[in-house]
Amino acid sequence: MLKIYNTLTRKKEEFVPIEEGKVSMYVCGPTVYNYIHIGNARSTVAFDTVRRYLEYRGYDVAYVSNFTDVDDKIIRTAKEMNLTAPEIADKFIAAYHEDTHALGVEEATHYPRVMENMSEIIDFIAVLIKKGYAYEAEGDVYYRTRKFKEYGKLSDISIDDLEVGASNRLNDQENNKKEDPLDFALWKSAKADEISWESPWGAGRPGWHIECSVMATKYLGDTIDIHAGGQDLAFPHHENEIAQSEAKTGHPFAHYWMHNGFVTMDNEKMSKSLGNFVLVHDMIKQIDPQILRFFMATTQYRRPISYNDTTIEEAKANLTKVRMAYDNVNYRLKDAAATSEDDEKMLKQIKSFKADFIKEMDDDFNSANGITVVYEMAKAMNIYSERAFVSKAVLEAMLDQYQELIQVFGITFGETELLDETIEQLIEERNTARAMKNFQRSDEIRDQLKEEGIILDDTPQGTRWRRG
Repeated sequence: MLKIYNTLTRKKEEFVPIEEGKVSMYVCGPTVYNYIHIGNARSTVAFDTVRRYLEYRGYDVAYVSNFTDVDDKIIRTAKEMNLTAPEIADKFIAAYHEDTHALGVEEATHYPRVMENMSEIIDFIAVLIKKGYAYEAEGDVYYRTRKFKEYGKLSDISIDDLEVGASNRLNDQENNKKEDPLDFALWKSAKADEISWESPWGAGRPGWHIECSVMATKYLGDTIDIHAGGQDLAFPHHENEIAQSEAKTGHPFAHYWMHNGFVTMDNEKMSKSLGNFVLVHDMIKQIDPQILRFFMATTQYRRPISYNDTTIEEAKANLTKVRMAYDNVNYRLKDAAATSEDDEKMLKQIKSFKADFIKEMDDDFNSANGITVVYEMAKAMNIYSERAFVSKAVLEAMLDQYQELIQVFGITFGETELLDETIEQLIEERNTARAMKNFQRSDEIRDQLKEEGIILDDTPQGTRWRRG
């Protein structure tokens, strides 16, 4: 039984989708004014892992993740780079796809953009005004926060206890336009030389919160199964989404709300505003992107992650162990017998790893426990591959099951590469040197190959190689 920790109810609940066998899932995407940093990527990887597990469990997942492509930061960056806001958005959306593809993130079903949904946003706001939940003031449109009686139910905050300016987007001029300081902007009137769209209230652009309400309901319906994002979005962004959406439709906006933990650096949340961030665009040029993926995907999504050299090295070492177990079994296929007398016992053990994996992952996508099951399977695979006699049926079952589990974390294994002619000749020469007890030459060849990134492993079945 799959259970999800629901931020809305603050407890784990059995997952029951709206439509059997299908899941509608909306994940708040980036504001595209720069390359994403590791903190941004955490949310993307965390919920891609959730999606992958749902698909592994047989669900058909409609996965929507938006791009905020018009925003104060985008406009500011456009001016600094002497480009238009759409040009800045296009540049960093392309970079986002490049970086997340390197991290093994599956393509979303839809990637809606604010600029492409402006008419829907305007229509949505018009309905809120008609229903009395919003009002126009000098070209701006604000939401009447107190009118939505359940405001604060997601973040467990009483509206009477809210501090004015909690969203950090308020100023005296704006407050003077509002009926209540807690009201938030749905539409902002145009400023000189800024990108804008025509509306019934004059030229302007949307507020931040309205876009996700519009795009989630447009692509997934008035009520969706799962809405997800970083912990910092629970208030005010997701709280405001609920108020807008439920006021318009009269239906619950999302049944399950999921929020991922932060990535910390020097015990502080990683963010561009604090200046303590590492860009994924730079990191994937320095280290294997799958190491970064493994680093983020194997921590339970609600837990914080500490980013530093030590934790990255730990991820690298653990990923190497995972890969080596696969390589060890794959290598033994060449000399395996068709079957052996204990096949039934081994195949039963392989199935038990799958059952254990599902048990752990069904507990709110506990990937830390899930990867532990993979480590246990890797250990069993290593032990089996060291046998003098192995069964092809067992080896193939191991490889199939192992890849099935590890792909949930976004990790893939390439086919074993054939040795090129030069490496093959060097290994043959080294084997001859060892047989003649010419250990100096043997060591020279090992060192030469190591410089080329080729690591040799001497096994009872012969010398094999892997890339370091």
